[in-house]
Amino acid sequence: MANREIESTALRTRMVGGLRAADDGSEQALAGWVHRRRNLGGLLFVDLRDRSGVVQVSFGPDWTEAGSLELAQQIGHEDVILVHGVVAARPEGARNEDMATGEVEIRARSLRILSDARTPEIPVYRAPEDELPAEELRLQHRVLDLRRRELQQNLVLRHRLVLETRNYMDRHGFIEIETPILTKATPEGARDYLVPSRVHKGEFYALPQSPQIYKQILMVSGFDRYFQIARCFRDEDLRADRQPEFTQIDVEASFVEVEDILGWMQGLVASLADVAGIDAPLPFPRMTWYEAMDRYGSDRPDLRFELEIRDWTDATAEVDFGIIRTQVAAGGRVRGLLLSDGARLSRRQIEELEGVAKAAGAPGLLWAKRADDGTSGPLGKFLSPGQADAMGLRVGDLALVAAGSDTLTSPTLAAVRDAAARVMELPRVREHAWLWVTDFPVFIEEDGVLAAGHHPFVMPHADDLELLETDPARVRGTAYDLVYNGTEFGSGSIRIHDPELQRRVLRVLGLDDAEIDQKFGFLLAALAAGAPPHGGIALGMDRIVQRFTGSSSLRDVVAFPKTTAARALFEGAPTPVGPQELEALGLTLRTGKVNEGEQGA
Repeated sequence: MANREIESTALRTRMVGGLRAADDGSEQALAGWVHRRRNLGGLLFVDLRDRSGVVQVSFGPDWTEAGSLELAQQIGHEDVILVHGVVAARPEGARNEDMATGEVEIRARSLRILSDARTPEIPVYRAPEDELPAEELRLQHRVLDLRRRELQQNLVLRHRLVLETRNYMDRHGFIEIETPILTKATPEGARDYLVPSRVHKGEFYALPQSPQIYKQILMVSGFDRYFQIARCFRDEDLRADRQPEFTQIDVEASFVEVEDILGWMQGLVASLADVAGIDAPLPFPRMTWYEAMDRYGSDRPDLRFELEIRDWTDATAEVDFGIIRTQVAAGGRVRGLLLSDGARLSRRQIEELEGVAKAAGAPGLLWAKRADDGTSGPLGKFLSPGQADAMGLRVGDLALVAAGSDTLTSPTLAAVRDAAARVMELPRVREHAWLWVTDFPVFIEEDGVLAAGHHPFVMPHADDLELLETDPARVRGTAYDLVYNGTEFGSGSIRIHDPELQRRVLRVLGLDDAEIDQKFGFLLAALAAGAPPHGGIALGMDRIVQRFTGSSSLRDVVAFPKTTAARALFEGAPTPVGPQELEALGLTLRTGKVNEGEQGA
């Protein structure tokens, strides 16, 4: 912060982080937390911290009032104090180059303790060599953990990104509209959080998985360009990159095609990247979903390094190896990764890659090393020199091979590709790899049942409409994802604006007309009122901040996150509900265990 007028309050003249040598001799009133203290006999040094940074405060008999000097001996870590003093330049040998304020200190004239702090359960000050406490302990004491410089910087960047989003969208004619939090349950691919109604007993609201239907209705209502910094909720298993409640940049616009949305959004993301100091040269490259899956096995490939999947079905056609013959005969392919100089990998490192393949759902991973005296390995011992040549396998190379259907080999090789890049320490050809993946299939098959690839509202490609009922798995959608360094930042599509086409898609998904009217009747009625062609996207704000800051977990960019068990350790949520609250909602529990626990507590 550099605006002193904004920084000043009734208690302080400014915040500490901006103090520099140019302030030498000025009188200041500073307030904050005791970050660190060092008692050197006649002198006491305190590092004073606020959100803007840390500055050293010195207490000494030559410049500090007697009462304040005595009081300074009593302060402890994380006490909140107010100091009046003079900025003094530190001597040349006493400057701290690791602190932005390291050229100066505050020589305190007076001290006032505003608030005593109990002994912190976890340390806020850490030496560079100190490890962080366990994450669960930090989440239990989140009020202290949030005082860490890293977390505060993450949340400040988040604020700046949200502000830039609003400014960018406003400059491009979008208006921010809030959509309901208490809404109707709709199938969008994850479980809804349900909220019982006290007024309408036996009925439930749902917390929105996204504002999808509402923003489409806003387009029908004539708002033309909408956005929202939207809170969304999904009751699903958690990971480091997933929380039950999350924030997304939600966008929708009318009278548009794919090019409009991609142009606006890559411009927005480039502006956000600029705020974070991330390189984002425009335009972003593009790749169809089918191409991405064929070349990388993933619809969110990490293009920071060059390693593509190869099709070796023809090259291995004459290999006398049962697994390959069986899988190809069943309609599968032989695909794999060619690691130049990969023969240097140890057996243990190869076993690690085999473990990655098994974790991705494959029964194993075939491999072949080539040396001067021939090829080795489970596949290598079956390869002739000519077959190894056909695969492009040179002396010193390693081939990692999977055989079977693409639904098996693609995720397997995608996971092995990422692991191999780490194990091989492959050089990066770029540090910031952006990519649009387009033309996703409208439908995917899960356990023999068709499901929506993105959601049920994706407009199919016009050329594929004739396949909708006869061969739905081949229908491409006008859907697109934004990928950064192998992470999906957002998904979007052009939407169906014809109510009859929307009904056809819902029927393909197995809903009959009664179910369609019950679940989506209000959307179909809106579309029938005259809907413009429209489309949009949702970008994950939490994930953007996480990747831009290099944080290992979303929990480091959210103020009060949940654990992987969906628990809020600081607040202690969720909690049991007592019988009176349940009765007011018209609810009873199947077992009395929770109620008994509540009564016993």
